[in-house]
Amino acid sequence: MSVLARSRVQVLAGNVADQIAAGEVVERPASVVKELVENALDAGARAIRVELEDGGKTLIRVSDDGSGMDREDAQLALQRHATSKIRTATDLIGGGTFGFRGEALPAIASVSRFELETSGDGDAATRLRVTGGKLDGSGAEDAVRQRGTTVTVRGLFYNTPARRKFLRATATETRAAVEAVTVLALTRPDVAFSLTSDGREVLDCPPATRLIDRVHALWGGELADTLLAVSHRAGPLEVTGLVQRPAQARPAGRKGYVFVRGRPIRDPFMLRAAEAGYRSTIAPGDRPSLLLFLDLPGDAVDVNVHPAKLEARFRDKFFVERVVEEAVREALAPLNAAAPMGAVSYQPSAFGGVAVPLELFGGQQQTADGRQQMAPLLQVFDTYIMFQTDSGVAIVDQHSAHERVLYEDVMRQLSGDGAPAQRLLLPLTLEFAPAELDAIEAHRELLARIGYEIEPFSGRSIVVHTAPNPHPRFEAARCLQELVADLAGGRFGGWQNRLERFAATFACRAAIKAGQALDADEMRELIVRLLTATLPAHDVHGRPSMVQLPKEELERRFGRT
Repeated sequence: MSVLARSRVQVLAGNVADQIAAGEVVERPASVVKELVENALDAGARAIRVELEDGGKTLIRVSDDGSGMDREDAQLALQRHATSKIRTATDLIGGGTFGFRGEALPAIASVSRFELETSGDGDAATRLRVTGGKLDGSGAEDAVRQRGTTVTVRGLFYNTPARRKFLRATATETRAAVEAVTVLALTRPDVAFSLTSDGREVLDCPPATRLIDRVHALWGGELADTLLAVSHRAGPLEVTGLVQRPAQARPAGRKGYVFVRGRPIRDPFMLRAAEAGYRSTIAPGDRPSLLLFLDLPGDAVDVNVHPAKLEARFRDKFFVERVVEEAVREALAPLNAAAPMGAVSYQPSAFGGVAVPLELFGGQQQTADGRQQMAPLLQVFDTYIMFQTDSGVAIVDQHSAHERVLYEDVMRQLSGDGAPAQRLLLPLTLEFAPAELDAIEAHRELLARIGYEIEPFSGRSIVVHTAPNPHPRFEAARCLQELVADLAGGRFGGWQNRLERFAATFACRAAIKAGQALDADEMRELIVRLLTATLPAHDVHGRPSMVQLPKEELERRFGRT
């Protein structure tokens, strides 16, 4: 008979149960930091200070100015399943606090040399020391402390060497702890956060009224100035936050955070839904930074599906993902999504939008003496079109702008009745390589929908009977040759959607080119069409089609501020 068969069922000793619980809650120093900072936030803290030594392996100290505890509550807080965050099972629904795991403090205390100092309103301060889960000395001691709580954790995993040896290098553990504080600092911009590591200040975030100010304090203006505000509601779901301008997205280094009812969660599908909102605005492989806050009724989401509350389960996941995509798309649509020029920092006045009444370009404007005049447009370097807005000067790249206009036109044509085409008086006979002929055959229907009627001729030749006419300078043969070469070579192969890939390729090749002089009517028509596009500020490569030169920047340059 095996040893297992002879063993009897027995209740685990308390210290063993606490260490098992610690395995779920305390993976590394960053886990301790997260638990203690969350407790501080739930206690109403307005300022939280974190101190680390040796990446948290030697020392973790979290101090707050929250509600604190009296002596009785302090002693109860070190018992398993003790919590101030729930009273009934209904309190488990929706995640109204950062957590309610009653085992957090005793679990941490079971694998460290633990000290708790706390004082409530009008209460004498209390100090408790616990070593390896056992209360030191005679129990609670008097202490001197203002309202709030300080938890000190020394020698994490000192009594579980097998776990301690799996801790990473000091720099790695420090980064993880800083990230834990950073995420929580994003959830509460109104709370001051500071973090020191081995006596060096790493984070210092004063209270802020806006999320963008907290981002500026955490990561600086270089990132903050690339972000756009998100504010969208659909049914019971509200999505707010910040997303990066497409032109500033990069293949690496992105920051992606999702928060549900104020709690940070890990949800790659939600980030993927947000990235779907960037369709046709970023190059394949680029990853924009995203900070998204989802607010919905508590009974529509379950945040209790992960021991560390890092995941959430939505009642209608597909609805949530669709609304997130819509929210991002909406944030990218306004003209104030255009990238700014100069050193103007993130200020509301500098990003008031490029509000341009369409009638200024589509018709005439009456002057004081009754004469009619068109709004002024200026082409420079035969490539850029400039005009004044209510908050500065807008500069449009004529090729990128026309590319955006054509892309959206083609997408409508591919899903509708196709594009108007002109029959050529003399059909074109063109020769292609075998791979290009294969690309023509694979895309024959799409080519017909944008206006190219093609039939095989002989050998490597084809005959073109009709062609699109997107602008007066359009070269039908050259565009088709370049389009087919791109399709055959997979130049736009990173695009997941076949129709979008085709439309983007055609728009790139058919658009007005840089270096082409445009007359006033051509410029005006292009600007009007751009201003009525869905995403006017972005071309299909991840570059801006328009940039802003804010009035504030001009005044700064000329010493008027």
